Amino acid sequence: MLFNSYPFILLFLPAVLAGYFWLGRRSNLAPVIWLAAASLAFYAIGNWQFVGLLLLSIAFNYGVGYLLIAAELTASQRRAALVLGVAGDLLVLGIFKYAGFATENINALFGTHLAIQILLPVGISFYTFTQIAFLVDAYRRQVSAYALPHYALFVTYFPHLIAGPILHHKDMIPQFEREDSKHPRAHLILCGVIIFAIGLFKKTCLADGIQPLVALAFEARSPSFDQAWLGALAYTFQLYFDFSGYSDMAIGISLMFGIFLPVNFNSPYKASSIVEFWRRWHMTLSQFLRDYLYIPLGGNRRGRVLRYVNLMLTMLLGGLWHGAAWTFVVWGMLHGAYLCINHAFNALVPNVPALLARPVRIAGAVLTFFAVVIAWVFFRAESVTWALRVLHAMADPSNIVFGREEIAALVLVMIYAALVWLAPNTQDIMGYDHGNRRVGEALQTGRMRPLALYAASLVLAFGILGIQSHSEFIYFRF
Repeated sequence: MLFNSYPFILLFLPAVLAGYFWLGRRSNLAPVIWLAAASLAFYAIGNWQFVGLLLLSIAFNYGVGYLLIAAELTASQRRAALVLGVAGDLLVLGIFKYAGFATENINALFGTHLAIQILLPVGISFYTFTQIAFLVDAYRRQVSAYALPHYALFVTYFPHLIAGPILHHKDMIPQFEREDSKHPRAHLILCGVIIFAIGLFKKTCLADGIQPLVALAFEARSPSFDQAWLGALAYTFQLYFDFSGYSDMAIGISLMFGIFLPVNFNSPYKASSIVEFWRRWHMTLSQFLRDYLYIPLGGNRRGRVLRYVNLMLTMLLGGLWHGAAWTFVVWGMLHGAYLCINHAFNALVPNVPALLARPVRIAGAVLTFFAVVIAWVFFRAESVTWALRVLHAMADPSNIVFGREEIAALVLVMIYAALVWLAPNTQDIMGYDHGNRRVGEALQTGRMRPLALYAASLVLAFGILGIQSHSEFIYFRF
């Protein structure tokens, strides 16, 4: 089921909200069970064959977590339990996500004809990483005992289950346990509807609206210089508005239940360095990779050379997390190289003169953006060969078409660029503060007209939805 579909907006979401708040009048636990069951139903509508796998994953990780939290184990037994839990999660993820990729490469290397076709469960990367973080924190004694219904809801919570954000137990489970979240709060519901409508507009109008231009670079066999650049820029903006729109919709839906989800995007294309970019893009994945991979590898504590090695390994695995293909490996390696160069530059030039601070920041923002665009070519292309073909066209200014279609595409790309760099992001518009659990204070103090904003956002979003096909979100495939 898609967030940008009428069955979800007009049937599923109202029914789940009504049941959640009705049960909240009678019990603190019943709404949790209801919401977990509704989340499983949401998943089953499009992925019924993998519901058993999801339930098995929950039971396995909860059991291992219980051993780490409550059982009297020796240090070696605790380590063994953690290894068992993490290895089990990675084994399942590896079988479903990477078995086909491994088979293809074995066939290419040895001339064999092995054939493995395994359907990828939607959301498996997200709920696997979520539970690995839980196990590691349980091993570190940073987790208290949780009831199974609350843990099951933490993993299956439908606003995040399909495409993130990656949640943290210390942030979410206490919110599920609170009694006041089980009672409707008009202000949070209003803010949730507005944020949902903004995200819906991003997806159905902006992301889907520019998608046809992506074909200029990625579906043409010999794109020209201008077609390659326009297609790459179009995909850069499509990906951002698609995933950012999903994240906004997830936050908006969750707010209706009185639950605050973490922010996943903070205007990443405004970053002035690749380090800053990764603090703004897919923020929950960046935090996971930092806390559960980069730092355990040693981070920057073992000298500069090992720091660069750790960065490369982290981003390489981050690329593989997105998909089982060499294009994602190259994408991860590129971002690893970018980060190493960024840190090396910071070490060589620790302080920029105040007079040059603004020009350096502008130059850094331009350089960062184009480095990201080049990496996105590999992220989008069907093969490394195809990506290199697009990059070759982008590097050949002698081959320019620039006909009527390209001029129209350039105008549209410029409009998107203006929206990205000049318009405020959703959390700025709505005053969304995940850490302090605040949102929409301007609505309450009268600095904004809530009914006008609500009506404009909702009508525009639903109007666009009515003329668009219900396309899937790009990150569903990851």
